[in-house]
Amino acid sequence: MNSFQQVSSLLPRRRWLMGAAALALPALPSWAQGGSAWPQKPIQLIVPWPAGGGTDLSIRVLAEEAGQRLGQTVVVINRPGAAGTMVAPLLKAATPDGYTIGQLPLPVLRHALMNKVPWDPLTDLSPILQVSGTTFGLLVPAQSPWQKVQDLLDWARAHPGELMLGSTGMGSTPHLAMEDLLGAQQIQYTHVPFKGTTDQMLALAAGTIMAGMNSTGFAPWVEQGKLRLLAVFSEQRSARWPQVPTMKELGFAQAVYHSPWGLVAPTGTPPAVLAQLHDAFKAAMFSPRHLSELQRYDQDASYLDSTAYRQMLVQSSLRERKLLQRMKLLAE
Repeated sequence: MNSFQQVSSLLPRRRWLMGAAALALPALPSWAQGGSAWPQKPIQLIVPWPAGGGTDLSIRVLAEEAGQRLGQTVVVINRPGAAGTMVAPLLKAATPDGYTIGQLPLPVLRHALMNKVPWDPLTDLSPILQVSGTTFGLLVPAQSPWQKVQDLLDWARAHPGELMLGSTGMGSTPHLAMEDLLGAQQIQYTHVPFKGTTDQMLALAAGTIMAGMNSTGFAPWVEQGKLRLLAVFSEQRSARWPQVPTMKELGFAQAVYHSPWGLVAPTGTPPAVLAQLHDAFKAAMFSPRHLSELQRYDQDASYLDSTAYRQMLVQSSLRERKLLQRMKLLAE
């Protein structure tokens, strides 16, 4: 057999080996195989709050701005309930290809510590970037006789269990903040959970509940004269409502609450896709239109890149664990 015949006899075997090796490799998306660039279809952005609230409205602007930069529509999908934690199981179940991402509120970390759940926000979710954060306020209807926080506390102490106070859900930051505050005062009250800001503000303005704590998504309701803001839970007074005291200056030193939020994707999303999402949403969050929308709700851009955002989530989880231990709410 000459050399040409020897080489020819090996070709079928080599082709078979190459074919077998190709079959053994995991399938790659078309863009990773040298096909068209990502993204090739609209991206779904899960928002775990009802439509119409401050966070929802600002995210819709953010999504539109990011979509222009990605060359594909970013569709906001509202999945309210469970104090804003529905995003975690939905993202864990989603294909990690970058076409399904979500807004991650702080209660997701807390919910995983308070309950036995089949997902872990620190391992099942990949941070994209931190976008902003919310502070909180204690509100009453405009027609309420309570002009200051002490009025509310004095009445509630004299009427155990009769104060009907709303929050954005069991385990939400407003809920735990009021549990912490009223518990320290040994005041009993009735907690009324809502799915989101809009539902709670409507009930509060109508007098269905007597008081409520919510994020600064309440701003339009206060400015329209439908609600009265008694105090804020931030470190400093709000530049928007400089006449409103902080809970801290009223003597409640521990009553400082801030809830940062960002965007995440399912773990396993390719790094190149995460990088594209990061770059598009970073540019979008600093667009004049988005910054203006944030200011409507007394919020600012609070950017962290993927690495720094992950570190913040880990640190926040540790702080939440300590708070829940103190309040005896940590899952066993």
